[in-house]
Amino acid sequence: MTNASEITVGGLVPMTTVDYPDALSAVVFCQGCPLRCRYCHNADLLPRRSTQTIAWQEVLALLESRRGLLDAVVFSGGEPTQQLGLADAIDTVRSMGFRIGLHTAGIYPKRLKRLLPLLDWVGLDIKAMPEDYPSLTGMAGSGDLAWESARLLEESGLPHELRTTLHPELIPPEEQPRLASAIQSLGEVHHVWQTCNSTHCLDMTLRHV
Repeated sequence: MTNASEITVGGLVPMTTVDYPDALSAVVFCQGCPLRCRYCHNADLLPRRSTQTIAWQEVLALLESRRGLLDAVVFSGGEPTQQLGLADAIDTVRSMGFRIGLHTAGIYPKRLKRLLPLLDWVGLDIKAMPEDYPSLTGMAGSGDLAWESARLLEESGLPHELRTTLHPELIPPEEQPRLASAIQSLGEVHHVWQTCNSTHCLDMTLRHV
C-alpha cells in the first residue's frame, strides 16, 4: 500500500511553456534515478536521497495557488517511475483539474504500462540503439527496457514524444539515420532530436564539446 506522500521531490518549476506541448505547466522533479547517463546535466537529482527535497504538501500548496493559471503538471526527474507513490500523486493532481504529463527514460516498462491510463501525454527518452545503452547509461539491459516502453507507448495511442539527446561523441552524425529509422519502425511515433547541454555533463570528459 502506497500513497502520494511517498513521492520524493527534488525540485519544482512553478510555470513553464516548454515541458508539455501547447500548455502552461508546472514541473515536479522526482528525486532519484538508477541510470548514470554520461551526458546527464541533472546530477543533483540522481541520488535517491537528498537534503534539498521539497515536501509534497508544499507542492500541492503551489499547485492549488495555480489553479486556473496552469493547464498541466509534468512529473519529471530523475526517474519519476522509480517513485512508489507516483500513481497516487498523479491521482491527487488530476483531481485538482490539471492534465498530467510524464518525462521518463522508460526503464520500468511494467510500471509505465500501469501508469498510462492516468496520463495525458508522455515524453520518453530513446537514448540510442538498445545495444548501445549500457556504455551510455551504465546499466545493463537498460536499452531493451526503454525500447519496450517505447513500443508500449506507441501501442497505447497516447499523445507522446520520443526524444533523443545528441552529443557528437556519443551519437556521431553517421549513426543518426540508423537510429532514426529504427525509431520510426515502431509505428506512428513523434520523434525529436534534442541538443545536448554539454556544460554540465556528468562525464566531465564530455563537457564543453
